[in-house]
Amino acid sequence: MARSSFLFTSESVSEGHPDKVADRISDTVVDAFLAQDPEARVACETLVTTNRIILAGEVRATKPGNTKEENEAFTQAIIDSLEPLVRAAVKDIGYEQDGFHWAKANYECWLHAQSADIAVGVDATNEKDEGAGDQGIMFGYASNETPELMPATLQYSHNILKALAEARHSGREPNLEPDAKSQVTLRYENGKPVAATAIVVSTQHKPGLTQADVAAIVKPIVQSVLPAALITDQTVWHINPTGVFEIGGPDGDSGLTGRKIIVDTYGGAAPHGGGAFSGKDPTKVDRSAAYACRYLAKNVVAAGLAERCTIQLSYAIGVAEPLSVHVDLHRTGKIDEHVLEAELPKLIGGASPRAIRQHLGLNRPIYARTAAYGHFGREPDADGGFGWEKTDLAEKLQALL
Repeated sequence: MARSSFLFTSESVSEGHPDKVADRISDTVVDAFLAQDPEARVACETLVTTNRIILAGEVRATKPGNTKEENEAFTQAIIDSLEPLVRAAVKDIGYEQDGFHWAKANYECWLHAQSADIAVGVDATNEKDEGAGDQGIMFGYASNETPELMPATLQYSHNILKALAEARHSGREPNLEPDAKSQVTLRYENGKPVAATAIVVSTQHKPGLTQADVAAIVKPIVQSVLPAALITDQTVWHINPTGVFEIGGPDGDSGLTGRKIIVDTYGGAAPHGGGAFSGKDPTKVDRSAAYACRYLAKNVVAAGLAERCTIQLSYAIGVAEPLSVHVDLHRTGKIDEHVLEAELPKLIGGASPRAIRQHLGLNRPIYARTAAYGHFGREPDADGGFGWEKTDLAEKLQALL
């Protein structure tokens, strides 16, 4: 039997966390390629450390009618255009520190052409549909414990850091710096969050601030974004528990693409598949199929078919159709899970990589914005960003009852 009363914790990290700086840069590369070629292939990894930015991975861009040599030149031209875009991304985050500065950091780019062996397995031909970019398992999850249909511990952790970032970017709190982390522990009764037992926030700050000074900035911001009923006299606060946090970001610790995958998804409340999202074009099912799983799970919960839903898809490299579909309604469902396993893929054209990309409109430069504060639980954008957060299948799903 699932427990109904328990404590659960999730964490988030800000856009200025070194791993998130790396994710932002990698997704800036994805956007740059998709802006020039919607069918571009990108697998970009980024390393950031003290005044150094290093890109590596494989890419490919093509134009209809181009020769092989012309496409190679086209790809290289995009690679050559990346440095100002990368520096602009770092500037937007807010890094103008001695140890990591958007204009002064050493930049190296080691991106190269995509492997021909991968391309031949993934690309569509007259004989076969586009195959998955790799083997793997992907998960999606939704829960009705927040309006965003996300786990409350993670959603509130994200909300805290977004509010801190807004205060910093607006100039309202000029003593805050970009690097920050949050962690929220909630007590659940009958499966619903009823109280925050602990709140942890660590934020980089300008020199000269005491721990009490930082707490005076942070505590009201946290209280403004968490439901008032959750914060009680028994809530334990840890704000900058180590004291001083002046050296942060890539100067304080190196950052790598794809090291915050639990922050990116469900905060540990649901499984995560084998791969990260950032730096990958949407032919990579690590990304696109995970988005599809979230989309389907969210629509199941939005339709009232269950209070919680976990969905798994699996793929083989070069094979279009998923190998398996698994639905778990966590004993909260109003419908047989086997019915959903049969019907859900049909609602997105069979769940092949191409069908997912077309249904969700993923071949667009919409990814840099996903790099911080979670890929899920966000409002869909007018240009197609976060389109996997729409609940436009709910009516069709209700008809299955």
